[in-house]
Amino acid sequence: MGVHRRLLEIACRATRAWRGVPAGVRRSSLPLRPFSSFAEVTDPRKIRDFAIIAHIDHGKTTLMDRLLSQCGTTLTQDRAMDSTSMERERGITILSKYTSFMYKHYLINAVDTPGHADFGGEVERILGMVDGAVLLVDAVEGPLAQTKFVLAKALSRGLAPVVVLNKVDRPAATQSRCDTVASQLFDLFASLGATDEQLDFPLLYASAKQGWASLTLPQPNALPAEGASMAPLLDALLKHVPPPQVSTTDPFALCVAMIERDSFVGRVATGRIQSGSLKLGDKVKVIQHQGGQVIEQLKITRIEKRAGLSKVQVQSAVAGDVVSIAGPGDAAGIADTIAAPAVQHALDPGPIDPPTLSMVFSANDSPLAGRSGKAVTGRYIGQRLAQEAETSVSLTVNVLAGATEKYEVQARGEMQLAVIIEGLRREGIELAVAPPQVLFRYDDGRRLEPLEEVVLEVDSSQVGAVIEALTSRKGELLEVTPVAHGFGGPAHEMSDHQPHSQRSHAASSSSSTGHIAAALDAAGSGNRQRLVFEVPARAMIGFKSLFAGLTRGEGLMQRAFSRYGPYKGAMSSGRKGVLVSMADGKATTYAMYDLVQRGTFFVSPGDDVYAGMVAGENNKDQDMEVNPAREKHLTNVRSVQSDEKMVLPPPRQMTLEEAIGYVAS
Repeated sequence: MGVHRRLLEIACRATRAWRGVPAGVRRSSLPLRPFSSFAEVTDPRKIRDFAIIAHIDHGKTTLMDRLLSQCGTTLTQDRAMDSTSMERERGITILSKYTSFMYKHYLINAVDTPGHADFGGEVERILGMVDGAVLLVDAVEGPLAQTKFVLAKALSRGLAPVVVLNKVDRPAATQSRCDTVASQLFDLFASLGATDEQLDFPLLYASAKQGWASLTLPQPNALPAEGASMAPLLDALLKHVPPPQVSTTDPFALCVAMIERDSFVGRVATGRIQSGSLKLGDKVKVIQHQGGQVIEQLKITRIEKRAGLSKVQVQSAVAGDVVSIAGPGDAAGIADTIAAPAVQHALDPGPIDPPTLSMVFSANDSPLAGRSGKAVTGRYIGQRLAQEAETSVSLTVNVLAGATEKYEVQARGEMQLAVIIEGLRREGIELAVAPPQVLFRYDDGRRLEPLEEVVLEVDSSQVGAVIEALTSRKGELLEVTPVAHGFGGPAHEMSDHQPHSQRSHAASSSSSTGHIAAALDAAGSGNRQRLVFEVPARAMIGFKSLFAGLTRGEGLMQRAFSRYGPYKGAMSSGRKGVLVSMADGKATTYAMYDLVQRGTFFVSPGDDVYAGMVAGENNKDQDMEVNPAREKHLTNVRSVQSDEKMVLPPPRQMTLEEAIGYVAS
């Protein structure tokens, strides 16, 4: 019998009909799919929808893994919700993703959101389909720039977050430090205009790495009294996250929050049902958010839910549930409304912050074009960029007026643009990009520019250099806080946690000089300092590399969009000149050895170069034309002096984000 079963499994895998189970994974080892459990939930009062929001690297995805494991999902790897290759390589969440699980006969829909500021649009677009949020804060680092951003969005939506202090298993996460972070969070809630209900937030302690949560902080190196379990957090969600405020009697309506592509059924739209119910085969229409165009006579061909890490097809769904539907997805985009024919008005998707950075994409027209990619036409690049814009609410793609097959891509920051470029490159697409430009606004004739809140932690000996670098870039010092025990550790606070408006006023007035003087005085008395600046977004392009050099790689920097403010004037780039190749060919050791004292090269011997190519950075401020492809003329003379060994220093390698910042400066 075992032999026959083994042969059947091999045959099914060979025909790719084994229900999508990867090769090497036995069917019996997969988690059971709770078809009946989801079908039993027909009352919106038995549904809870929440999102996990936090600063980058505070443990959102790990916490989601532990919640899934607590509810019976078998995970084969850590950070299972980070499904794309770039998410795993970079160690960050790029796209918001949801999943569903059952707990105590309640259907819980949980959304994992990105923590990086460049992907803040992913947070904004999903807050409309949840009724609660888990605000995850590192118990040692405390609230940072992106914590403030995501919390402001949640509070403006009327959500009352459940606060979880994560990583309390770290030695620095003492009771005193946790109390300090809780006090900072309360002040942050108050400064953002939280209501009395939102200020009365429940507080839990957790170690997502160890897989437990607790209402009280356990002793160091000890587990909670109730055991290592995520049950306290799940119980808190059932208690403090309200059921969906939806109508079961009104016609069906759903606001699209996510779009994904399926190779069999086309585009799949995901969102929460705001009213009514949905069955397979129902007739619906799409009301587009921009323009109000209505597309009639559409049919629901598939209804899916995510159960753990699997997809489950269901026959129907009720108001308050989060589902993915196929059929009208080909006509609907993010923020559009899919509704019954009787519905006349679109649902409000909520406000979305505009992009702050733009970059022009076009076909690669350099002499090296066509050597590393298979798709080189501008038309194909435009089609792929349009597909990216369909799935990202914070991304805008416009055809550049007066240009041939050039496209302006508007995004939130360098990392978002770098992720797009890297994704296209991995698909074999060759393209050229222009230096990024900041998107300005105009209000009553005044030019406004985006400002970012930048949080830095540096050694005391490096405070002066960092302050000088940012103030020369039109930055304003808002706050100085000594840090005694690692990033965000307990220390006496020099800041009185003023609201942002008050701190901005203080920084812009003559007291800004007092902040700088206090920072320099504190630099001689503490080990590390936390500095908070408000800096124009254009000044932060390419600052990461400079900051790494100033702090010898030991500084920590976090940034998030703050507001639009008055234009602060021109600023110097601070970049040195470049070495420009004046010849075509391959770089040679012979030529580069004579030029190595002139600057730092970006190419290695044997790399292709062409006339006009930036081959390196000059040590001086002026640009210099060089010939890195010059070859040694062959002669019959051989001697020790003429054949000396040539050793070159390694070339300077830059990541995509660093390269974007470099060309911008």
